[in-house]
Amino acid sequence: MACLLETPIRMSVLSEVTASSRHYVDRLFDPDPQKVLQGVIDMKNAVIGNNKQKANLIVLGAVPRLLYLLQQETSSTELKTECAVVLGSLAMGTENNVKSLLDCHIIPALLQGLLSPDLKFIEACLRCLRTIFTSPVTPEELLYTDATVIPHLMALLSRSRYTQEYICQIFSHCCKGPDHQTILFNHGAVQNIAHLLTSVSYKVRMQALKCFSVLAFENPQVSMTLVNVLVDGELLPQIFVKMLQRDKPIEMQLTSAKCLTYMCRAGAIRTDDNCIVLKTLPCLVRMCSKERLLEERVEGAETLAYLIEPDVELQRIASITDHLIAMLADYFKYPSSVSAITDIKRLDHDLKHAHELRQAAFKLYASLGANDEDIRKKIIDTENMMDRIVTGLSESSVKVRLAAVRCLHSLSRSVQQLRTSFQDHAVWKPLMKVLQNAPDEILVVASSMLCNLLLEFSPSKEPILESGAVELLCGLTQSENPALRVNGIWALMNMAFQAEQKIKADILRSLSTEQLFRLLSDSDLNVLMKTLGLLRNLLSTRPHIDKIMSTHGKQIMQAVTLILEGEHNIEVKEQGHSHVKLQLAAMFCISNLVWNEEEGKRLVRFVLKKNYGEEGVKQEWHQLPQNPG
Repeated sequence: MACLLETPIRMSVLSEVTASSRHYVDRLFDPDPQKVLQGVIDMKNAVIGNNKQKANLIVLGAVPRLLYLLQQETSSTELKTECAVVLGSLAMGTENNVKSLLDCHIIPALLQGLLSPDLKFIEACLRCLRTIFTSPVTPEELLYTDATVIPHLMALLSRSRYTQEYICQIFSHCCKGPDHQTILFNHGAVQNIAHLLTSVSYKVRMQALKCFSVLAFENPQVSMTLVNVLVDGELLPQIFVKMLQRDKPIEMQLTSAKCLTYMCRAGAIRTDDNCIVLKTLPCLVRMCSKERLLEERVEGAETLAYLIEPDVELQRIASITDHLIAMLADYFKYPSSVSAITDIKRLDHDLKHAHELRQAAFKLYASLGANDEDIRKKIIDTENMMDRIVTGLSESSVKVRLAAVRCLHSLSRSVQQLRTSFQDHAVWKPLMKVLQNAPDEILVVASSMLCNLLLEFSPSKEPILESGAVELLCGLTQSENPALRVNGIWALMNMAFQAEQKIKADILRSLSTEQLFRLLSDSDLNVLMKTLGLLRNLLSTRPHIDKIMSTHGKQIMQAVTLILEGEHNIEVKEQGHSHVKLQLAAMFCISNLVWNEEEGKRLVRFVLKKNYGEEGVKQEWHQLPQNPG
């Protein structure tokens, strides 16, 4: 059974293997069970806090033997328990240790151990499983491979406070998406864990709370259930609110705030509910204070950003709570030269993770400025804010760059700021650099922001055009990512609006009629609509129509007629209505060409009659523009 460290590490460790390490392993093979037990106990004492000794023992083959002893029916319960303890200690070493344990198939062996009637052995197996599953190198799916595991873990929750703590911690680390949430929910996680929130053990209460936060995240079904759960006569949201109080540990306050935030975002709690406005939001703002630890400030800001993201009123309340906008400016100055941190290890940790603060600040600024013009102005007027955002666009961390682009995108929704601050800081320059080479997640937001910078009134439009934006955007329309195709064609549509003939010709030449046909047959409705919008803007004046149609007339007429005559089975909320919108958009493109002729009127009647009947022609005719060109 392969159960060794990676080769480079194994070779360096092998050279340092000591005689005493061999002695520990040799004793595991003694024919006397008592000597084997004593050998395991001595090994346990030897590896505590000693990563070098742990690596030595793994290299020498201790893990397969320990697992063999753990699974042997002839082994005493005490021996099995001590083996599980040693394996748990080995797992607390490096990530390579955990990989070695996984290679030896430790998880099935430990899960089998949970079937034992002995509580101490069960607790030792769960403690080891907890350590392994909380390691970043362990695939969460290993918990769900055997369908009998989750119901058995639920049954073990009642055995002791240790089983409660370890199982809840395993669940909270292994619940990584809707599929996992559904499995846990269907096996009674809510009912089995709810009463643990009133446990006398703080650790149990915290792990139960963390379980609910991961179960509720973006899950309406779980959140709607949680809001009605009673524990000792109190509704769960009321219990969460009590855990938000200032006298509770910060970890508890933060996790409770996350639970309420996720339930609110999932629609289980109204955004104007007192528990959100008067309790959750102020608690999260408190977490942003410079008195808090770095990780608390990061988690507080990111959770608050998520809470207020879709709600204008919450954004306004947050912006005036405890001078939040100014408070966030401190995130870019941390740790300062006069930092109060005296612990060298803590200072070293914070220096390595300071970028997480900047990322969190950008996220929260983006949510705060999503809708309100006054809030956007306050953010931009904050000390050196535009310079900080521009700097953030070139940071080495992808997550910081993404957060900076999102912040800039949020602020770019302001006409005033597009004309002033964005022009003063030449924001378009670093943005174009970002668009040259970035992951799709950044490209989607950056290209969306570029759409705003290409609006008619934006002073950045001309220099962006001169920097080769046409080719870049035409390239985006060929992306496999629908969001990038939409943004690429949308930006071209804005670029073509009331543009000079040369720009329109450049767009058509770079895009090519072949690509235009592909976009007009795209499965994404937004791509179709924006492509037709581009055509509408390209064919906006008689001189431009004559020039473009002289070179591309046949292809354009074929493309738009294809839309008029086609049956587009596009899955949208109001499929029929969207289909009519699509046909009318196509018809308006053609009507620019033929509006003053009978053919134009015939096309209008064709679309209206096809979708609304004769009565529709009478009702809708008067609403059409009389001169779309």
